[in-house]
Amino acid sequence: MFDCFLSFYYISLKDDHCSIGGLCFRNQNMNRIKTGVIGTGHLGRFHAKVYSQLDGAELVGVYDIDQDKAKKLAIELGTNCFSELDQLLKKIEAASLVVPTSSHFEVGKEILESDVHLLIEKPIAQTVQQAEALITLAKEKNLTLQVGHIERFNPAFLAIENLKLNPKFIESHRLALFNPRGTDVAVVLDLMIHDIDLILSLVKSELRDIQAASISVITESEDIANARLTFENGTVANITASRISANNMRKIRFFQKNSYISLDLLRKEAEIYRLVDLKDYSLKEEESSTIIGKIPTEQIGKTILYEKPKIEDRDMLTLEISSFLEAVRNRKKPKVTGEDGKRALEVALKIIEKSSQHRKGMKEI
Repeated sequence: MFDCFLSFYYISLKDDHCSIGGLCFRNQNMNRIKTGVIGTGHLGRFHAKVYSQLDGAELVGVYDIDQDKAKKLAIELGTNCFSELDQLLKKIEAASLVVPTSSHFEVGKEILESDVHLLIEKPIAQTVQQAEALITLAKEKNLTLQVGHIERFNPAFLAIENLKLNPKFIESHRLALFNPRGTDVAVVLDLMIHDIDLILSLVKSELRDIQAASISVITESEDIANARLTFENGTVANITASRISANNMRKIRFFQKNSYISLDLLRKEAEIYRLVDLKDYSLKEEESSTIIGKIPTEQIGKTILYEKPKIEDRDMLTLEISSFLEAVRNRKKPKVTGEDGKRALEVALKIIEKSSQHRKGMKEI
């Protein structure tokens, strides 16, 4: 067994995995879910660290085709490094898959076939068909499949979940400094897909039309993209993503009848503007701890309340993984399902197709 706490470390090759030895104590908490991380790159390291710190999880080990990288992380966290993926899968109940998108389907399928619950980083797969296959397999195996759309766990977004939201116009901007990491996919799949997922989670309507445009500036793929989504209920969403910005920005704004909501996902802040009738405006509401001001418009018998909810700055990845483990433990539907991931991927791929047509048209002019 590998349920041990290490007080000092050394690496020893043993059987089919490399274990990190030292003083070993039996885990007394039988309710901890045995977990593993597949992929120990930039993001995988964070996943492993969170599992190693959560009370409800036991980090059994990590795996990466780059064994040197995996061993280094295993030493750092006091866990085991496996040289073969199937050996790790035999020891765990749940796993995070944090590998390049091109390997999501192949490795994700192996994890699910091993009866291991899966948290798979976004996008869920390269194609909609691959996503459907993973979803079907998870259902057949009665396993939890959660997709890592981490902005669903942004404290600013969580702060508005209980509001009556029926947005008619949505505008989002996600801009990032250039980073070679992630350029193996178009900016739509790298960045924009976060906002696509948020928008799809809020607009309870089918898509009617997609318009998109993009250009490549540094890489051979799209570096800047803009999409306009029109839903059957008339809602319109305008989405912009860029990975060559001078400054980072992650903002999304919702406009609906009598209210305007602005979220700064980078700073984890929310601002709410509400138009209310003066006759319905109460002192109790004015004294609310979250309402910090009002803009008078008495000439029309209404006033605009400005509210800035108090938001606790919590780690998004910890919230995401905790939610995943809760879904596994209680056998309940995860916050971001495989179907959610598939829908976001499907829209993202349509945007890429539309923007590709736009780029082709530019070349022909």
